[in-house]
Amino acid sequence: MERKQLERAGATYTYLRGLLAIPGGLMIVVAALGNWEVPPLDITAVFLVVFLAAALSALPIQRYYNENYGRLTQTAKHGWLTVLQIVLTVALVVGASLLLRSRMSWSLDLPVNPIAIGVALAALLSYVIGVGLKRHHVMIWGALLVIGAVPLWNGADPSNIGLLLAGFAVILNGVLDHRAFVRTFGPAGALEPKDSDAGA
Repeated sequence: MERKQLERAGATYTYLRGLLAIPGGLMIVVAALGNWEVPPLDITAVFLVVFLAAALSALPIQRYYNENYGRLTQTAKHGWLTVLQIVLTVALVVGASLLLRSRMSWSLDLPVNPIAIGVALAALLSYVIGVGLKRHHVMIWGALLVIGAVPLWNGADPSNIGLLLAGFAVILNGVLDHRAFVRTFGPAGALEPKDSDAGA
C-alpha cells in the first residue's frame, strides 16, 4: 500500500466510525426536548442521565471497533486537525447564532435558523478537512443547511428546532458513516487472521 492510501485509510478509520456519533446525536435531541420541557421532568436530571448513558454506551462501541478493526493511533497532524475542527465548529455555530439572528445591534436579524446553518456548515467543513465529503455528507448536511437558510423562520427564536434537526442529522449521518466504514474495511471481524494464517 502506498503512503497516500495508508493516510486515506487512517482518515477513514478515524472519521467514519459512525456508531460513536449516535449517542451524541441522542444527547442533542434530549437537550432540544428538554428546552421544550418534554418530558415535564427536571431536565437537568434527565440530561445528566442521558449524558451518562451516552458516555457509557460509547465504551462498548469503541470496543467493537477496536476488536473488529484494530486500533489506530492518531498522528500529531491528525490531533491538530481535530483541535482545528472543534474550534471551527464552535466558531461557526456561535458565530452564525450571533451574526444571523440575535439581539445584538450589529446582528443581521434574518428569518433563518442559525443553529441549523451553523451546525451544517461546521459538519461539512469538518469532513472536508478530515476524510473528504461523501455523498451522504452532502445530502444530510446540505439538506440541513438549506432548511436552515430558507427565509421562513419568522417569529420566535427557532434555534431549538435547529438543535433538534441537528441531533437527528448527527444520528443519520453516524449510521451512514458506519455503513461507509464497513464498505471500506469489510464486515466486522473481516480483518482477523484466518485459522490457516495462525501459525505463519
